[in-house]
Amino acid sequence: MNLVDRAKNILLQPKQEWAVIQAEPHTVQDLYTGYVMILAAIPPVAAFIGFSLVGVGFFGLSYRVPVTPGIGQMVLSYGLGVAGVCVRALSIDALAPSFGGQKDPLQAMKVSAYAPTAAWIAGIFSLIPALSILSVLGGLYSLYLLYTGLPTLMRVPEEKAVPYTVVVILVAIVLAIVIGTLASLVVPGRMRGF
Repeated sequence: MNLVDRAKNILLQPKQEWAVIQAEPHTVQDLYTGYVMILAAIPPVAAFIGFSLVGVGFFGLSYRVPVTPGIGQMVLSYGLGVAGVCVRALSIDALAPSFGGQKDPLQAMKVSAYAPTAAWIAGIFSLIPALSILSVLGGLYSLYLLYTGLPTLMRVPEEKAVPYTVVVILVAIVLAIVIGTLASLVVPGRMRGF
């Protein structure tokens, strides 16, 4: 299945699409090169264009993030986003038995690769900085995609799908905070725009 059809189907009919995804033979490389690396580029590239080239304007004032820090932020965001898929897959796989599911690293990678589809596509709103807040809607829908994918791919009983999803989200938040903190220590202040 091509990228456009997969994204459309996961967004419009997620429960049916997760069943299709479960049966498909994939490799981690296929998931990354054919899907993750392409869609994960949308939010950082759109944010760079929106905040460094278009700029933010309010009350007659405008501001643009300088290009060099903007490029640094774009590259860092993209790298962390792509790496986050793998880290999230590890946590999904590790937590599955605790909620009555089965450990399966490849199925966990599929959930981790396809669940953020809505958030990645909604990242396009950052092209116009005033609309970038709308990308939150994509993030919320991606949480729903995670919720619908976990029971199917990780074989978690339906009654344990909500707590499993909540724990996966909490682990992802903690990891994002840790990674973000480490990244802020590594990136010099000038690259962050200060």
